[in-house]
Amino acid sequence: MTTPTFAIKGLLAGAILTLAASLPAIAAVVDVNGYKFDDMTKVAGKDLKLNGAGMRTKFIVKVYAAGLYLPEKKNNTAEILKEEGPRRVTLQMARDISSEDFGKAFMDGLNENIDKAEKQRIVAQISKIGEIFASVDGLKKGDVLHLDWIPGTGTQAELNGQKLGGPIPDINFYNAILRIWLGDKPVDRSLKPALLGDTK
Repeated sequence: MTTPTFAIKGLLAGAILTLAASLPAIAAVVDVNGYKFDDMTKVAGKDLKLNGAGMRTKFIVKVYAAGLYLPEKKNNTAEILKEEGPRRVTLQMARDISSEDFGKAFMDGLNENIDKAEKQRIVAQISKIGEIFASVDGLKKGDVLHLDWIPGTGTQAELNGQKLGGPIPDINFYNAILRIWLGDKPVDRSLKPALLGDTK
């Protein structure tokens, strides 16, 4: 017995509607004060999930919205630092900031969260990232900066879709970067729990 053509069309239409209904969940977006973060992204060919996102403020002034992407969601800094897969921190600038001020804030965050011995081990990498920031004529409101860890390659900075310099090796350096926001003395104490996925 053959299935009537209209029945086949009905089945196809139902399948298409079901698929369409599921698309918004796949393309979910997290909104942080008007700055949007996709629920998923891809780094080094691997899908990463948005672990958390929040706003960095300084004296009530919004500086940037930040998002942390991981292979699997984690709410513990120690576990995140042990992660061997790719990772990404995305910063969406909420105001203009000079390369000097951004570099200083970056270094202050590092110095607050790593000891002298750790700093000595990654001094060459710190110098390299300093050169990269110095090569940029400041960050403008709306700019998007990615700081990626790519296994087997290193830390790669990317501004508005353009790579900044070459990759910087040593996972210890990338973990030091993460501590700027997730360490014991984070640059913003309200941003840390947001990046760790605490939605309270």
